[in-house]
Amino acid sequence: MESDTIKTSKGDLVIHFLGHSSLMMTWGGKTIHSDPVSSEADYAKLAKADIILISHDHYDHLDLKAVSQIQTDATKIVGNPDVARQVHGAIVLKNGETRTVDGLPVEAVPAYNIKHMASPGKPFHPKGVGNGYVVTFGDKRVYLAGDTENIPEMRQLANIDIAFLPINLPYTMTPEMVADAARMFRPKVLYPYHQGETDTAKLLALMKNEKDIDVRIRTMK
Repeated sequence: MESDTIKTSKGDLVIHFLGHSSLMMTWGGKTIHSDPVSSEADYAKLAKADIILISHDHYDHLDLKAVSQIQTDATKIVGNPDVARQVHGAIVLKNGETRTVDGLPVEAVPAYNIKHMASPGKPFHPKGVGNGYVVTFGDKRVYLAGDTENIPEMRQLANIDIAFLPINLPYTMTPEMVADAARMFRPKVLYPYHQGETDTAKLLALMKNEKDIDVRIRTMK
């Protein structure tokens, strides 16, 4: 697994890049998984989860087998109402809600399509359904955008240190849309994820003059 270490005021945050939108993060003795999916890793061999964050119930974000392999009796699972209908005991967060989960502040923020449609009038991700999450690790705020476009609500994001933004068509954003999103709230570090077949070099070219945003490319197909 590729991994990066981020210094925080309360110890190192280690981010493991599993693939697509699946991440494993360790911090303060806790293990946090986001959108675990079996095709991205052998979850039977990974650390059990203290917290699992699930953005929405599409198959490439919610995989009950992967969840079961990292879940314990003490695991806290956070999801939107659609996730909670499939995962017994899940903590429900809707867009705009905040909760401290196992000591970590977790904010649910909107994630939806404006432009890209499954069919006329039917966005791949309707407004008000899926979540992105902002998680605070000590003095660092990490934004896991989920499946979204460059929506106006991103202008309200404040003090984002690390952002994961999705970059594949037709379901989420083009490189141009990701660049626009990043300019709205200016994270210190930007990781494109959920890449699909998108050429991330295009994003690097678009962001080359944004010297205060460190764009980091990892394998997240």
